[in-house]
Amino acid sequence: MEDPSLAVVMLEAMEARARSSQEISESKISLLLSSSIIDVLCCWYGEASSTQQGQEDALNQICVPHSPKVNCSYLPLEFLECNDPKDHEGNVTTLETEGHGCLKFGGQRYEDVKHAKVNCTVLPGIECCGNRTFLRDGFPCIRYSGHYFCTTLIYSVLLGFLGMDRFCLGQTGTAVGKLLTMGGVGIWWIVDIVLLITGSLMPEDGSNWNPNI
Repeated sequence: MEDPSLAVVMLEAMEARARSSQEISESKISLLLSSSIIDVLCCWYGEASSTQQGQEDALNQICVPHSPKVNCSYLPLEFLECNDPKDHEGNVTTLETEGHGCLKFGGQRYEDVKHAKVNCTVLPGIECCGNRTFLRDGFPCIRYSGHYFCTTLIYSVLLGFLGMDRFCLGQTGTAVGKLLTMGGVGIWWIVDIVLLITGSLMPEDGSNWNPNI
């Protein structure tokens, strides 16, 4: 016959195993519930954050009177990133369609220089109201391409009879003629020096003199 004490021990062991299995099942259920609750909370928080961000963006588009935020279009250039004026190459139709850009570049005197609108964007981290990208007027239609007045004048004085000044300005055709005639027997040489000083002889590509020496 089996020992009664052994039967009791086996019965207790079976009961303990059953309790352990039940606790494990309950733990799994708790973990599943916790994971589901976390997923729901994360989803809700994400939607709430998106909604709040959308509301803030909408409010930033409106300039409230007496608000501490200034209109983005009133910010100085230090807080903006502006594109270079677009070259329409004399095409009036594209200029009228797009509403910004330059028909031509260059000009020595202020009244000869055209001004145009360009696209400007507010730098990140700068708070303001209204559209952060807008057109701003008053940008001169001037571009630089590496031509220096002092360098060209030195070429004209020292090597002008060889046409080096016109070669430097990109005027290859007239430069070859000047070279073959040895500076027009000296006359063309002197005339080009005067034209450079008076601003009548400029780079062929229409650019201005580079302001940096």
